[in-house]
Amino acid sequence: MDGKAFLIGGLVIAVAVLGYLVWDGQRSKVDIRLPGVTIRGS
Repeated sequence: MDGKAFLIGGLVIAVAVLGYLVWDGQRSKVDIRLPGVTIRGS
């Protein structure tokens, strides 16, 4: 039973870390598109 709990705990931590990385990558992007002008910031 301990091995199964360890595996489930590891998967939960991996999903949390990947979710944070995706969220962090998306929130810091600024993309402004105007006719003839494109501004991208990170």
